[in-house]
Amino acid sequence: MLQLTKRTEYGLIALTHLALRAGSVTSVREICEHYPVPRRLVAEVLKELCHAQLVESHRGSAGGYSLARAPDAISVGEVVGTLEGHPSLTSCSSMGLYVGHACGVEHVCPIRSPIETLRLELWRMLARTSLRDLAAHPKTVPSAAPALLQQRSARS
Repeated sequence: MLQLTKRTEYGLIALTHLALRAGSVTSVREICEHYPVPRRLVAEVLKELCHAQLVESHRGSAGGYSLARAPDAISVGEVVGTLEGHPSLTSCSSMGLYVGHACGVEHVCPIRSPIETLRLELWRMLARTSLRDLAAHPKTVPSAAPALLQQRSARS
């Protein structure tokens, strides 16, 4: 079954935390104090997201990370694409990556087209879901977050 990697899960957790603190700089330490995630892996993921220009790095004693764009302008699809590439549901979806690899049933396959449609719809859903959408779920946010969300909603 389709499953995100831990790197992507931790990246989405960190980015959701940054979305809740939009406009401020947040350290890896702070993120890891709120969520039981490994500091080293979160730091690596944030560096990768920085190279992809989804977050900005801030140096110094008050350094850390902030979102490079507004939370509603960063999609879950961008994050997944950056951290693990476009998902494939079947082996034939990814066979184009392997030169000389052929599928024996490709010419009569009854599932290739419907599965490709499902994959595209899944990708569209990831592209439509923003960090703001993730941050809006109360079960996924730290205790101070509901007040932050209400403040942001009032400003919108």
